[in-house]
Amino acid sequence: MDLGIAGRRALVCASSKGLGRACAIALAAEGVHVTLTARGEQALAETAEQIRRSYGVEVRQVVGDITTPQGRAQALEVAGAVDILINNAGGPPPGDFRNWSRDDWIQAIDANMLTPIELIKATVDGMMERGFGRIVNITSAAVKAPIDVLGLSNGARSGLTGFVAGLARKTVRRNVTINNLLPGPFATDRLAAVARGQAAATGVTADEILGRRAAENPAGRFGDPAEFGAACAFLCGASAGFVTGQNIVLDGGAYPGTL
Repeated sequence: MDLGIAGRRALVCASSKGLGRACAIALAAEGVHVTLTARGEQALAETAEQIRRSYGVEVRQVVGDITTPQGRAQALEVAGAVDILINNAGGPPPGDFRNWSRDDWIQAIDANMLTPIELIKATVDGMMERGFGRIVNITSAAVKAPIDVLGLSNGARSGLTGFVAGLARKTVRRNVTINNLLPGPFATDRLAAVARGQAAATGVTADEILGRRAAENPAGRFGDPAEFGAACAFLCGASAGFVTGQNIVLDGGAYPGTL
């Protein structure tokens, strides 16, 4: 299926590994030129080179922390006119809310709520002027089914969800959509880190936690990041202009609700 976005330009945040990387690869496979950001220079360079070799698109890379004003300014300068924005940032650490300070909360909100909003603010008007834009925020299935040890993430990402719900209804008239992808358990470094945190709190090994969690999922496994990237690319496609303000869960059927 040709998504009709070849030649567009995308800024994909936190894209050297995991779900961000999968989104960048899926977009590049559609002929989209991508700007990648990450804090780790080596992993970013390796991902950028792989995409160049495999898909022949223009790949720009920015080493920096997208959750800081400096990191955002640098990424936006390198990316130029952005047609597609994929917001993504590492989630805050798991733990007990009794141990979190105000600074912990501010850091989580900065990374997982305010950073996406700042990047949307910097790009959405240009998208509307050009008559095309796709914004996808990578949040978490915990927005719909909160996980007790991920309270910082639950709170910050839910705030972003509420903000997007209003804005997405204003931009769609100019063919600019804003949607949220809510990943459940995908085989990423983040999943392993959460398991290690749970292991430290319970005395059960991380491998046991991961094995049990995979078995309990209706799909009987964790998601492949490539599956997530494909869903992201579809939402960015030219034919997805009637989908906006939505929270799409990708979790193997783990969320039991009908809405």
